[in-house]
This record gives sequence, C-alpha cells and structure tokens, in this order.
Amino acid sequence: MSEARPISRFPVPSLDALPADIRDRIAAVADRTGFVPNVFLALAHRPDEWRAFVACHDALMERASGLTAAEKELIVVATSATNDCLYCVVAHGAIARVRARDPLIADQVAVDWRKADVTERQRAMLGFAVRLATRPVEVTEADLQELRGQGFSDDDIWDIGAITALFAMSNRLAHLTALRPNEEFFLMGRVPREVYSQLRGSD
Repeated sequence: MSEARPISRFPVPSLDALPADIRDRIAAVADRTGFVPNVFLALAHRPDEWRAFVACHDALMERASGLTAAEKELIVVATSATNDCLYCVVAHGAIARVRARDPLIADQVAVDWRKADVTERQRAMLGFAVRLATRPVEVTEADLQELRGQGFSDDDIWDIGAITALFAMSNRLAHLTALRPNEEFFLMGRVPREVYSQLRGSD
C-alpha cells in the first residue's frame, strides 16, 4: 500500500490549519500511538461535526459499562464488516486485537462472527448488533430478552445499540469519503510494537 494515495475524496486540512482544540486532541492521539489516524484528518474537513462525532465516540467507547473495551471494539468490527467498511474494520480490528490481547479475534469476527472464538454471551451481543446494523426494523423485544438472558442489563443493551448506530454513521462517512486506513493499523496487535517499529524502519 502507498500512503501517497489520497486518504479522502474531500479536502483534508493540514494540522496547522485546524482549530486549536482539534489540533491538540489529534496531537495527543499521535503522541500515544505514534501516528495520526486518517479518520481524524478526514472528518476535520467539518470541525463542528468532528467535535460532535468525537464527543459521542468518547461518551460511548470510554464510559464505564458492563461491556469490556474489547467487546465494544468487536461490535464495531462485526457491524463494520457487514457494512463493508474497510477503514473501520482495519482500524477497530487493530484496537480490538490490542484490547483483547488476541492477534486473531478481530479477523475471525470480521469474516464470520458466528464461528469466531467468542463466548455465547458475546455471540448474542454481536448477533444483535449485526441485526440492528443491517435489518433494524426486525429488532423486537424478543431480541432484548435474549440479551437479558445472557446477563446484559438494559444499560448494556443501550450501549450495544448506540455503538452500532454511531458506527453505522461512521461506516457511511467512510464510504462517502473513500477513507483510507493507515498502514500502521495492519500490524498493530499482531506483532510486538518494537518489531513493528523495526519493520517500518526498514521500508
């Protein structure tokens, strides 16, 4: 892959041109990860919407919950895969691998969550999320009851649904912009960071 290809069909602002609050948040992410995820740059084309999206993301993905951080990421992977969203599958697959400490799980969930090495509880969670992402009119009280039977609280079920809904929007924005995943995501969580750094240094 070549990063010379555009990351978006729409204008991508330079970091220097961004409002200070957005620039500071992007710098903090870059300091932590070693690179700037392309989604931050592509969405910064519309700063007010960038702020709203990031605020909603943080409210859902970082809040204390009956879902683990890894489970939240697997919801994103499963629903993004069913929506054929390259960026979100690659980026959140990387985060899922890191948070689950499992180099295989994200690929399994992306290809077929039904056969992935997840618990029955997690399989119910992913099945509900995929149905809501693709056939929302079919979601009924029986689906919620199934989740309750697996130990999910109503608050947890809201989390599953809200994460699914947020990333349904994200998937569509990624398709609209032809958002390109960063190369860094592909090896993240598959090899130790120092090995990845060595591989990148030999390019």
